[in-house]
This record gives sequence, C-alpha cells and structure tokens, in this order.
Amino acid sequence: MTAAEADFVSSTRRFYDAIAEDYAEMFAGERAEPRDGAVLAGFAELVGRGGQVADLGCGPGRTTAHLASLGLDVFGLDLSESMLAIARRENPGLRFRQGSMLDLDIPDGTLAAAVSWYSSIHTPVDRLPFLFAEFHRVLIPGGYLLLAFQAGDQPLTLDRPFGHPVTLDFERRRPELVAELLEAAGFRLRSRTVREAEEGLGESAAQAFLIARKGVAGAAAVL
Repeated sequence: MTAAEADFVSSTRRFYDAIAEDYAEMFAGERAEPRDGAVLAGFAELVGRGGQVADLGCGPGRTTAHLASLGLDVFGLDLSESMLAIARRENPGLRFRQGSMLDLDIPDGTLAAAVSWYSSIHTPVDRLPFLFAEFHRVLIPGGYLLLAFQAGDQPLTLDRPFGHPVTLDFERRRPELVAELLEAAGFRLRSRTVREAEEGLGESAAQAFLIARKGVAGAAAVL
C-alpha cells in the first residue's frame, strides 16, 4: 500500500471512529427506502443460500443484519473499531471483524458474494480499479457483487460532523463510469438501478445500485 493510500485509509478510519456513536444514534430510527430493500432482496435471491457473503464497510451493521434476515451467511468488515463495537453490541449473533477493503485478509475465490453498501465512496477514483480487483479476487467464479453509491459528479464534504474535529469527502460517481471499471476488472454487469433522491430521507443526490458477477473460466458469457 502506498503512502497516499495509507493516508486515505487512516483518515477514513479516524473519521468514523470519531462519529460512530452519533452516526448510529442518528440513523437508528431511519425509515428504509422500500426500493433499496427490493435491491437487497433481489441480490439475496441471486446469491442464494450456502455460500459466505461479506458486507464490506459494514459500519454499525444495519445492512449486515438485513442481509442475514434474508437468509444469507454474512459477516461484516469495517475499518473502524468504534463502528464495529456498535455492530457487535446491536447484533450479537452476527460476525464482525476489522479490516480494509483495499487489502482484504480473505483467501482467493472464497466468497459467494460481496456487498459494498455506500462504502466505496471514500476511495479515490484512481484507486477504484485496485479496489474492484480486490473484490474480484476474493469472489468465487460466478460470485456476485453489489455496489451502492450516490450518483453524480461533485463530492460532498462533511466538515466537523456532530462537532467532531474531522473532515471527509463522500465521492459521487457516474454509474456508467463505475460499470466500465467493474467490467475492466473482470465483472459482468447484471443490473443497474438508479433512483431519484428521496427528500424525506435527507438525500441530495440520486442513488445508484449496481449488481455484477465474476466471470466463470471457460464460459462464453455469464448471465
């Protein structure tokens, strides 16, 4: 990992360690957008039961718990130990561990699926090919990947959230660009969903959801 990557990872960890309890309290009673739940349900149906699934950048574990409720054998991984403490406290029956998406301590070809639910948004665009290659590495042939992110061109910067002395950029991406990068990393796009911002949830940008599948060696196409 380069010095620049180390700085990026450290700043992301520091940000979420600082705001973890406030973040979890703020979103504890948040109403879920039904269309987002439909994306997760469709993804779970594609993945099926039996294989291991990783929620990468799981934060306080809300999406991990939802995926588990859909029948997936899922564990959560996050940079922030403070976020993981909340995830373990609120979901004692689930597994959580510390780690970086850019350097996964997961053997090659072992996951049936991986989810990056608004967690790739802190990775600089020039590092996305490396990130997607890492996702590709840990998936079994035919394994699925779900990415969720805000659509757009201009990043959102949070400065001193909840009064904490930390700052972090939240990158917005064009779905077409992300799809191209996934395909360059060896994935085949299965679905692309973009919905408009829901003002009732405090959203200020459209939300994008891409489901992709790792190719199978020797297959002409993987649908």
